[in-house]
Amino acid sequence: MLQNENIYFFLLILPIVSFLYSSVGHGGASGYLALMALFSFAPESMKPTALLLNLFVAGISFYYYYKEGFFNKKMFLYFAITSIPFAFLGGTLEVDASLYKKILAVLLVFAILKMLNVFGKESDSVKQIKLWQGLVIGSVIGFFSGLIGIGGGIILTPVILLFHWGKMKEAAAVSALFIWVNSASGLIGQLSSGVILEKESFLLVAIAVVGGVLGGYYGSKKINNQKLRYMLAFVLVIACVKLFFA
Repeated sequence: MLQNENIYFFLLILPIVSFLYSSVGHGGASGYLALMALFSFAPESMKPTALLLNLFVAGISFYYYYKEGFFNKKMFLYFAITSIPFAFLGGTLEVDASLYKKILAVLLVFAILKMLNVFGKESDSVKQIKLWQGLVIGSVIGFFSGLIGIGGGIILTPVILLFHWGKMKEAAAVSALFIWVNSASGLIGQLSSGVILEKESFLLVAIAVVGGVLGGYYGSKKINNQKLRYMLAFVLVIACVKLFFA
């Protein structure tokens, strides 16, 4: 994994990605997968590595948002009840490498739109989510989370904001824990199907955690990092194009 000739550039960008994602309550799997795709990582190592990084970064982000009082337990449970088993199911399945890249490219569009704050506008009125809505959405996002190797927050956060089920920071707090449980379930599913985590993955964890801690702390407070988000969005666009036409 770390034999790439441009690995030092990759390691330099990694904590920046984890910082930006953690600041909005995300684990960053879509960003990590995009980076690994850009640096031509082996597809079989991308999914488990991204989920492992998610566990640490999303966990850190959730801690800071929970500490600030933004967590909505009821909303989280509505999504998580079905997302956890479906993430496990998705994690046990293998996807053709070409199809995998196309699906990931489509999901990266959500990440790009999120970084550009297309879904960042809050509504003055907040509606109550219904149980059946949470169960249906949770199952769909959970399945694709395990299948592709993401936590699903990059999809869940826009959904919460679009349907006015919560404010931005509340959506971030719910998404952070949602990402954590889906990442854990998806990773367990992958490991149970014979996927092996490379030892180098834990070095990437140590580097990503640095950005995750800073992002979670400043994101749960007040921070304006819009220029950096535009830069990350640009990187994601390049990765998206590369994946789609690979």
